[in-house]
Amino acid sequence: MQLTLAENFRAVFYTPFYLLKELRLAEQAGLHIDWLAPGTPGGAINQIKDGSVDLTWGGPMRVMKDRDTFPAEGSSLLCFGEVVARDPFFLVGSQKSFLLQDLAYLRLSLVSEVPTPWLCLQADLRALGLNIEQLERSGRLKRDWTMVEQIHALETQAIDVIQLFEPFVSEVLKSSQHKILYAAHSRGPTVYTTLICSQDGFAKKRAAFARLNEVLGTLQTWLHNNSAQDIAHLVQPYFAELRLDVLIRAIERYLQNQVWATTPEVSKAGFDRLADSLRSGGFIQTRILYESCVKSFNSLS
Repeated sequence: MQLTLAENFRAVFYTPFYLLKELRLAEQAGLHIDWLAPGTPGGAINQIKDGSVDLTWGGPMRVMKDRDTFPAEGSSLLCFGEVVARDPFFLVGSQKSFLLQDLAYLRLSLVSEVPTPWLCLQADLRALGLNIEQLERSGRLKRDWTMVEQIHALETQAIDVIQLFEPFVSEVLKSSQHKILYAAHSRGPTVYTTLICSQDGFAKKRAAFARLNEVLGTLQTWLHNNSAQDIAHLVQPYFAELRLDVLIRAIERYLQNQVWATTPEVSKAGFDRLADSLRSGGFIQTRILYESCVKSFNSLS
């Protein structure tokens, strides 16, 4: 069984996929995967839709946006195989005490590379009664810095709070003056990353996808029964620019906080939470149903 899998952009929270490659679990299960080089966030979606690539990984938000925008057809996107089960982003600053409500008056820099972190954070803030539209008009939101630029702005006091993922969190925490103010994983299940295919692709490759889904389960058992040190040594070649101790701390933080799924079955609660966040933030206009986007191998869906 042969599959083409387009990598997403390189990130520590995608570590399970790099382990899949390094441990050769798919090959042991009779699958041959042709790994295509990483690109920009969501860069392989058009190839998934035109059938030139079987799979990519990424946020179900892309599947939801596709369902919200286009009528259901063979090229429609589907997802299966949950890998990142909670939001991997953090708010970092130097405030001695902090509540999310404090963002009503603090200067906040948002992740510029992808939309989901801010859409999910918006939902958290709305739940606390903050007026997002007023916050948007305040002039205190910064949107166009890279994460490296965010860290520099925090260190020079050009901003109060920044939004990061690992390993940037572990890098900035090397300075004792900064700390994690809010960990987005604490909101609970929020399906952040799955495998993504098309409806036609699923019909053609269902048996291979089902086997890969089983392999993910094997990988997840391995992942949660090994140390951050063991994992870091295996995936270090994917992060050659990082010191090993920083990579270990980043992986340990995600392990300890249940960011990575323990089963490939896509969480309905996590899916619905993400869908509600995207809708409340205006990214999608309609209520997206789990059953319209998610394929399960525990049923005939």
